[in-house]
Amino acid sequence: MLGSRSTMMLENPHEHINKLLNLNSPAPLLFLFLICIFSYIFITKRSRKVFLVDFACYKPPDTQMCSKEKFIDRFKIYGNSNETSIEFMRKLLGRSGLGEKTYMPSYLMRDPPDVSLVEKRNEVESVMFGAVDSLLEKTGVNTQDIGIVIVTCTILNVVPSLADMIVNRYKLRENVLIYNLTSMGCSAGLRAIGFTQKLLQVHPNTYALLVSPENTMQMIYKGNERSKLFMNFPLRVGGAAVLLSNRPSDHDKAKYQLIHTVHTHTASLDRSYQSIYEEEDPVGIGGVTITKDLLAVAVEAVETNIHALGPLVLPISEITRYLANYFIRHFHLADVKPYVPNFKKAIEHVFPHVGTKPVLDEFEKNLGFNESDVEASRMNLYRFGNTCSASVWYALSYGEAKGRIKKGDNLWQIAFGSGFKCSSAVWRALKTVNGDDKRNPWKDEIKDFPVDVRHIQTYSELFEPTKKK
Repeated sequence: MLGSRSTMMLENPHEHINKLLNLNSPAPLLFLFLICIFSYIFITKRSRKVFLVDFACYKPPDTQMCSKEKFIDRFKIYGNSNETSIEFMRKLLGRSGLGEKTYMPSYLMRDPPDVSLVEKRNEVESVMFGAVDSLLEKTGVNTQDIGIVIVTCTILNVVPSLADMIVNRYKLRENVLIYNLTSMGCSAGLRAIGFTQKLLQVHPNTYALLVSPENTMQMIYKGNERSKLFMNFPLRVGGAAVLLSNRPSDHDKAKYQLIHTVHTHTASLDRSYQSIYEEEDPVGIGGVTITKDLLAVAVEAVETNIHALGPLVLPISEITRYLANYFIRHFHLADVKPYVPNFKKAIEHVFPHVGTKPVLDEFEKNLGFNESDVEASRMNLYRFGNTCSASVWYALSYGEAKGRIKKGDNLWQIAFGSGFKCSSAVWRALKTVNGDDKRNPWKDEIKDFPVDVRHIQTYSELFEPTKKK
């Protein structure tokens, strides 16, 4: 009997399978659904965890400290701007949110300023090597164990590359993977985090070194077109180095674990693409144009990124409220305002890119955050200025120096920049971080912060709308 049943199965295999997978019955569908769920869980659990072992921010020497008025004095020597433009920049600086102790390149302080390629290399090397030296001292990692190097720098693009400089300086091994990301704007550092996250899934048991310097002098505009003068005042010398690992043995010594990365891009829209645009003015002087659409573009880019991030981190109650609000507005069931999810129910600390004071103001006003939520970024802008991709690391350093990071806390870094691009990284603290790290750039002065910057007016009314042709 067993033999005849086997013969029937062999003779009519398709009919037998159809009987087993009778789609009119809920059982096979439930079985397939459970297979998919368990397969997803299995694959997710198998993905390698990514740890942030530690990071370091570069603090330039006091000889590079530059007050706002000193910057204007030096710019008169370095630039070709007329008195009207100089006065306009003075007003911008007065309302910028920057303090009196930010840093400029050492060669800008000389008479006359030396803007040769040699000096530009010296600037970026001092930042990169200063940050990496501090990071290696903190972690004690053997440089031969570093398998991936990624360097992000918006403007400076030299040969050999900045990543090559790192390999040469620290004599990294011959098979190290290197990537040099340029022209990616202020979101490049967090985009590199997402890129590294993927690389660490296919390269086991390795360390990845991320370095984010910026070349300040390359960004300074020496002409008189107002829409280009805006880029002159916020950018300052700074940089950060970050060490990531997928080694399970690093769990106990790492500070944070990477939970999510989300990247969005709105360059398909012309006004986003053109909102920060490098070009020459009518007399041939190169600079970066900031259009009147920048604030709106930045807010829209951040909102797009937040909508993608929300389902990954928000509790069900917040997701339900948001969806209900969306359907009510979409189908015009009632006249209600858009619901802004309360991310503070899932995130203990938020560290937005400093950008400029108006951008931080819009971030706070339109996205449901309060003064304390953006304190670290405002103080970062005040003390160190806009250090481009590194700014989110200076802000996190502030939170650490204040002793606010506790084990189990969720941290959210969000950065945005030209393109227009926006990136988020969500971390979970694996330990309580004490504020006693002597290499923290805030260590010697954290007791002086926060300072009151609410009296500083914005400069948006000074801006003359411009449109790209």
